[in-house]
Amino acid sequence: MIRAAAVLFVVVFGFVLGASAQDFKAPEAKGRVYFKNLKNGAEVPATFMVEFGVDGLRVRPAGEDPLDHASGHHHLIIDGRPIPLGQTVPTDDKHLHFGKGETQAQITLPPGRHTLTLQFADGAHRSYGPKWAATVRVNVG
Repeated sequence: MIRAAAVLFVVVFGFVLGASAQDFKAPEAKGRVYFKNLKNGAEVPATFMVEFGVDGLRVRPAGEDPLDHASGHHHLIIDGRPIPLGQTVPTDDKHLHFGKGETQAQITLPPGRHTLTLQFADGAHRSYGPKWAATVRVNVG
């Protein structure tokens, strides 16, 4: 019984390692990522709500199935650029993760001009690339 469990562990572990070593591919679905409530050049207060949208892919919490490329979750990048395909979205003050499947967030920014980039990524936080990102400029008053 223990030997069978050990063999099963090795097989499953080998599959996971092999899957992670494969070349990362973007979703094949047609679709887009967008801001539901913000337009480019919007005037916003220091604290405001950002609503995230995605067409063509399902929103799903991080970690549920990292190999499912028909779903993912949102990341909001403040004053940065889209993350290249397959790269992990960093975790810092400028890269906000919404790994519980959130589709909106209240954020606070200092006065001035800022860019907001909405980036969609898989269950392991690997970016689906610029095709699955949207950027707007906002002016915080």
